[in-house]
Amino acid sequence: MSEPLLKVRDLTVSYLIKGERGRAADNVSFDLHAGERLGIVGESGSGKSTLALALMRLHKPPARIEAGSAVLDGTDLLTLEGEALRRFRWSQISMIPQGAMNSLNPVMRIGVLMADPIRAHEKGWSGDRIRARVAETLESVGLNRSVADLYPHELSGGMKQRVCIALAIILKPKLIVADEPTSALDVVVQRKVIETLKDVQKQIGAGLIMIGHDMGLMAQSVDRLAVMYAGRLVENAPIRRFFRDPLHPYSQLLISSLPSPDEVREMKGIPGAQPSLFKLPSGCAFHPRCPAVQPRCKVEEPLSRSITAERDVACHLVSPETADV
Repeated sequence: MSEPLLKVRDLTVSYLIKGERGRAADNVSFDLHAGERLGIVGESGSGKSTLALALMRLHKPPARIEAGSAVLDGTDLLTLEGEALRRFRWSQISMIPQGAMNSLNPVMRIGVLMADPIRAHEKGWSGDRIRARVAETLESVGLNRSVADLYPHELSGGMKQRVCIALAIILKPKLIVADEPTSALDVVVQRKVIETLKDVQKQIGAGLIMIGHDMGLMAQSVDRLAVMYAGRLVENAPIRRFFRDPLHPYSQLLISSLPSPDEVREMKGIPGAQPSLFKLPSGCAFHPRCPAVQPRCKVEEPLSRSITAERDVACHLVSPETADV
């Protein structure tokens, strides 16, 4: 297999509030290949958005990166500063933020918004070349080039979200980070927006990290799925294998809570609530809610380990010998 486009190793991001430290991303490690789509799911407060912001270096105090590396095509994102970091964003890594539709400047036309990152990065481009790139990019996300002359309030929610995708790919970056890219959209528009995102990602050959809650949408959208719980990645597996045979007890409960069109069964919730990042239980953070908890789970934190060459799980109960791989 080719070298990964993105290699994240032991990334740790913490919040220090009133003398207490909570790790929103705790020794997170994963790989992403060019053209691959990785979904990251978990309950609210599990650290998904913190991870996305850290990769973009957009985290703000009291958040801070404590340790780790995130190497994108040979460059460690966590070592970049100042002008080097500014130039790396948009051109190499871009983001579709949570609530992206509301991030568009209401008093600027779409064409001006889209031209801004081009002018910031490509000083030698003529006005005609910039306008051509804007038109080309709008059409690539299924919008007419005339949208460039409109203001955000003149667009529907789905159109605004497509504009946000267009903004993210305007400089054809190598990595796109999409944080809840379909929030606040109805299910029909969600599907169309996701298909648009997949199409343009394939066109430019970028890697895609998609963060969200909707497991059903993830099942149709990504190649791999990573599950976060209390700041930690507890499972990372190919999407088909994950849904066919989830290994971590938390993953199993997540899937059992989903409605199924193929069978009539009792809907099950997950008992309890995710712990505060500032007051994690000893051992495995999931053990107070785990139906299969063992004494070891209460005192020893499980480390993520490879069950196969393409599957990682952080659970004392799972090993290459016990898993049906």
